[in-house]
Amino acid sequence: MYKILMVCHGNICRSPMAEFILRDMLKKRGIEGIEVASAATSTEELGNGVHRGTVRVLHSLGIDCSFKRARQMTRADYAEYDLLLGADSRNIINMKRIAGGDEDGKILRLLDFTSRPRDIADPWYTGNFDETQADVTEGCEALINWLYEQGIIS
Repeated sequence: MYKILMVCHGNICRSPMAEFILRDMLKKRGIEGIEVASAATSTEELGNGVHRGTVRVLHSLGIDCSFKRARQMTRADYAEYDLLLGADSRNIINMKRIAGGDEDGKILRLLDFTSRPRDIADPWYTGNFDETQADVTEGCEALINWLYEQGIIS
């Protein structure tokens, strides 16, 4: 089982959106053997449900995330997951701090897999959940292509 952890600041907007969109893409393509979860770098939203803007986006795609509750990334996650993908550069700094470094090179931004590596803007501040969805979808497509290229999925 190949394990991917999506990470953002609060685990209520970008990382659950990425978690559930990637899960949906994998399921619709019949791809098995990939486990996807999400977490926060902060403690601000622990235990809270997904932000209503992300719920709206996911609901429009026919995806239920009602059971998701925010949790914080732990040092143990670094050993448990094969990839830990942050939404932005600030997340990467905090993820490496939580993990105690990144000696295996497993901490990257989701959009690092695209032809235009960049941060995913936080819709908590921008209010633009549709733009975030476009970026997340682009990142997930590129990630799936990378997983094929690496022979992780066939």
